[in-house]
Amino acid sequence: MASKYEKRIKGARPLPFLTRYLTGPADSLSPARIAEYQKAALREVVTRAYKNSSFYQEKMNKAGIKPQDISKVADLAKMPFTTKAELRGNPWALLACDKKDISLIHVSTGTTGGEQIYIMYTWKDLYLHDLAPEYPKLFDIDPGDICFNALPHEMSSAGLSFHKVFIDGCQATAIPAGKGGAYSTPEKSIKLMQDLQPNVIMTTPSYSMTLAEVARESNLDPQSLPLKKMWLTGEGCSPAFRTRVEKIWGTKANFYYGSLEAGVIGIECDAHTGYHITQGHSLVEIVEPKTGEVLQPGEIGEIVVTSLLRFDTPLIRYRTQDLGYIDPDPCQCGISFPRLFMRGRAVDEVVVKGVNFSPFYLEEFLMRLPEVGNWYHFVVKEGNNESLKIRTELADGVKPTLELADKLASKMEFSLGIPCEFEFVSKLPRPQSKTIRVVRQ
Repeated sequence: MASKYEKRIKGARPLPFLTRYLTGPADSLSPARIAEYQKAALREVVTRAYKNSSFYQEKMNKAGIKPQDISKVADLAKMPFTTKAELRGNPWALLACDKKDISLIHVSTGTTGGEQIYIMYTWKDLYLHDLAPEYPKLFDIDPGDICFNALPHEMSSAGLSFHKVFIDGCQATAIPAGKGGAYSTPEKSIKLMQDLQPNVIMTTPSYSMTLAEVARESNLDPQSLPLKKMWLTGEGCSPAFRTRVEKIWGTKANFYYGSLEAGVIGIECDAHTGYHITQGHSLVEIVEPKTGEVLQPGEIGEIVVTSLLRFDTPLIRYRTQDLGYIDPDPCQCGISFPRLFMRGRAVDEVVVKGVNFSPFYLEEFLMRLPEVGNWYHFVVKEGNNESLKIRTELADGVKPTLELADKLASKMEFSLGIPCEFEFVSKLPRPQSKTIRVVRQ
């Protein structure tokens, strides 16, 4: 009698169109081949969603759309959007298969408020389909690399997703280090680094700073590790903050953009000139947030993602609430994928004197001030915000004075064009979840 494992593996083949169009690593295929693949994938996703998902069948019927109306990528704009509000508190909303076929369930972190969002995968989508496109030029992890995976593994998608990619996608060695959980304290993580000498670290920007602080307390020089690359994900940060991370750890740090709902969306190359959209996994549009109109390359709007490899829990035209723009021009690295430039989250924008600012933009100028430490808050007074208050630690050895506060406030005001004030604190809390940069009062 065949075991459950044998039954699962028997006949386990990806959908035929994947092997037909993905004839090599996705980041080496020509734009024409990628376009053919995306058209075929989109038709497959929409057809299966209409046939198997009551959620999408109802949305498409209401919009007067049939699967045959989506014959090319440009037709995607005919499809209705999928929003966070539609998914919150509705665990099985995207189900397009039998419940018994679901293998993995992730839940949102809750940092944006509201009810939880649940995202599910069948075994076929999780392994056969999601691992089919490869990006060895963009995500250069090789067999023999020891990957220190300092991302949360419980409930959220981050840690487990990269665990799968490291082991099954790259055949590398993974250390499931976690991110400050019951068995993954920063102190224990540093001891693991000392003992195992990883050459790749995957973590969030803020947690990289927490680990660096504990490393110094443990007499471990972060630059003594044989690192070839650090990957930063889970939170955004400015280029200036990333520069600080690279200086502390002595290695190049690249950004990786994804979400619980949509999976991988973009990967940064070593040139650090935007995220290359992972076109094997995602179709990305930029839309005007209020009207939903699809914008042209270079225009800033809301990032909308369609997952090309999710057939049992499809996700079509998902409004991420992230802001950005697309640059289709070739990158100096030689990879032909268009690049996505992030401009923060719509819900996180800071409004001062009627002007909207991305926290990333504010952070960029703040992190250029050598007197400022690595931990800070932008304090926003709701309804009456006539100046930007910055609560921050100072760099090691810098003493807090009124003169320094005035000096830094003047520099920020010169850069931003708005009044600023500084409040110095000895130490801000070190978050165990996603870091908080904007505090609203």
